[in-house]
Amino acid sequence: MDIDLTVSEKSTFFRFLVLYLGSSFILMLIVAILYFQNEKTLYTDLIKSEMQNITSKVSNEIIYSHMMGSKFEKEKYLESKQYQISFYDFTKRKLYGTLDEKIDFTKKFTFKDDEVILVDNSTVGHLGIEYVVLKDTSLNFKIEKLKISILWMFLLSCIFVSFIGFYLSKLFLKPLKEEREKLNNFIKDTTHELNTPISAIMMSSENEELNSKQIQRIRLSAKRISEIYKDLTYIFLEEKEKTKELKEIDISKIIKEQIDGFEPLYSKKRIEVEIKVENMKYMILEDDFIRLFNNLFSNAIKYNKLNGKIEIILKDKTLIIKDWGIGIKEEKIKDIYNRYYRATSLNGGFGLGLNIVNMICKKYNIKIEVSSQENIGTTFKLLLN
Repeated sequence: MDIDLTVSEKSTFFRFLVLYLGSSFILMLIVAILYFQNEKTLYTDLIKSEMQNITSKVSNEIIYSHMMGSKFEKEKYLESKQYQISFYDFTKRKLYGTLDEKIDFTKKFTFKDDEVILVDNSTVGHLGIEYVVLKDTSLNFKIEKLKISILWMFLLSCIFVSFIGFYLSKLFLKPLKEEREKLNNFIKDTTHELNTPISAIMMSSENEELNSKQIQRIRLSAKRISEIYKDLTYIFLEEKEKTKELKEIDISKIIKEQIDGFEPLYSKKRIEVEIKVENMKYMILEDDFIRLFNNLFSNAIKYNKLNGKIEIILKDKTLIIKDWGIGIKEEKIKDIYNRYYRATSLNGGFGLGLNIVNMICKKYNIKIEVSSQENIGTTFKLLLN
């Protein structure tokens, strides 16, 4: 996953990564140490149990040989490579065996440098043997093998956790980057949207005496700037007219007035506007309804075809705005109300209009339905309950 990050995002990314990996490594180290101690204790207990089994077997053979008058076959024990063994009389003098070190006969088990020595006196003097001393030399080898295994497990776990941490860090930063890119694109689009009408005003006002065409262009550009300003303030400055009281307004009258205001725009594209509006009053702030209708109607103009058509219907508490324009791809319809989303890069815009429409509809519990076919047209239906 390749993500370009800003300096501050990189700083946050690495701080999170260091904190995550540092805490994870410390936790894994503690777990590894505890696991090692537990396994070492387990290995020691198993060796002690095995040593007791061996000395018990040796003692039984010594006692049996003495009682039956047979030979005690000590060679098979003395030649063992797994352990060392020696036999002592009651004076603690070594009779024979492979152990040469000094033995502490007061302790049953003695631990020295990961070696275990067991002193067994269960022979009770048979064959002159009072003590059987057994030394296991395999514990040190097992402990070293355990250390290597744990070290490999720790290193592999660190690599795995590092990969997961790196992936999660980028995954967490991805939405932030996407929002930053949306904001950057929004700023660019806003600059472009404002530049077009401003340039038109500047060019049209260069002459001291303006003709009707230049005046019309200035009016259109000023109206466009006004619409952009209203959309931006509604979204970002939250000018929702909360202090005004709701009252019934004649929305059929407002629709006709707003359509007249857009006449220069749709006339320029030679769009036919068919109006089928019944008289209807509705409880809504006038500015909210104007903003709602203007965004839908301006989109119908903006994304329409040359010599296209728009149909406005207000009937049975239902407002329908239908255009014969470029349409919307079916898979994109679900996203059209998202802020900054643009289903097409054609004809400008910066993805606020339908987001505002959706906000106003939610505010007044207006159900909005949309149907569209690419290259055929789009229909918005508002159920004004």
